[in-house]
Amino acid sequence: MDKKILGVILGVATGIAIISSVLFMSTLDTTIKTNEKIGLVINTPNNSITLQNLDEIYSEASSTGIGRSNVYLFWNLVEPVRGEYDWQQSDVLMSFNKKNNLKTTLYFSIINGETLGPFPNWIGKPPLNSIGEDRVVSVLDAVLSRYDVVDTVILAGQTESHFRFYEQNIPVYKELFNGVYEKIKEKHPDVKIGNAFSLDQVLNKNLRYVVTDLAIGDFVAFSYSPVDTLNDIVKTPEQAKEELQQVFDLAGDKKVGIFEISWSTSDFVGGSETQQTEFLEKSFEFYAENEPQIEFFTWYRQYDRPEGTCIVEAPIIGDDTLTVGGSGFGSSEHVAERLSHYICNAGMINNDGNPKSSWNEFKKQIKMIN
Repeated sequence: MDKKILGVILGVATGIAIISSVLFMSTLDTTIKTNEKIGLVINTPNNSITLQNLDEIYSEASSTGIGRSNVYLFWNLVEPVRGEYDWQQSDVLMSFNKKNNLKTTLYFSIINGETLGPFPNWIGKPPLNSIGEDRVVSVLDAVLSRYDVVDTVILAGQTESHFRFYEQNIPVYKELFNGVYEKIKEKHPDVKIGNAFSLDQVLNKNLRYVVTDLAIGDFVAFSYSPVDTLNDIVKTPEQAKEELQQVFDLAGDKKVGIFEISWSTSDFVGGSETQQTEFLEKSFEFYAENEPQIEFFTWYRQYDRPEGTCIVEAPIIGDDTLTVGGSGFGSSEHVAERLSHYICNAGMINNDGNPKSSWNEFKKQIKMIN
């Protein structure tokens, strides 16, 4: 999906401070069989949420048999003051992942689409060659040492959009990535690290060379939505499944991670509940046929959001919002509007709590795999 996610996926209205003590609780004693490769982006249906509601949402998600979720956690949130860490927001999310036996894919984002960061104010806005691998290693080490549920790190997201305009900096990023990779592996040898790309954008804009040049680390991750450059759904579910097959050629000898895979039900962009359900089934066929080559497979996402709440003009923290300014789609109101409709209706449960047919299909497919 051509998007830049700012802040963490879940917003909590009250009680953030008390959740820190929950972080180290024992995991649930559950008889549900889970699969650590299969994930779901867990989100709230609106901004106003209590800890009890959040607990229920996580329990609902984990009851499907998933074994992982994504956490979107940026440097400016973790280390707002140099050497001083703020764990309030991340403790909330990580504690619920731990409680529900969910492994975590951490989206850290040194690169976030066309932009770098977001970085803390004390760093400023450095170019790639001035970021400093030791500083990146320091903050990542702090995160990974605190949260043992994190087993996967995505260092750069929507990476193709950045190097579409800054191809000359690919060697600079490779050097930074490899330096961070080696030092983090010394401290956390079991954590896997890679970069993420938007498959639809790679194919639509002929950016395959960026992926093949940056197929480094432990895996190559992809998001995917069946859209054209205007964010209209232009594929059938079968065609979308066939398009997914291209990830293996792009990744070369690396394993593939499906970081966010989605199908919107918004008729504004040509989607429907029937198509979403059919594609969900096709995508699990794709997973089953290629499982040995897949590192993880995460569906985007649990809940719809109210119309008009999925794109903003400036960053806000604590919700799964997108920023228009500075991204690849920001110059076109038409494209941004369609993206907003796509994202707000990409859930498998309506924001009023009613499940779509895809939700039952999701549970069925996981049960078949598990």
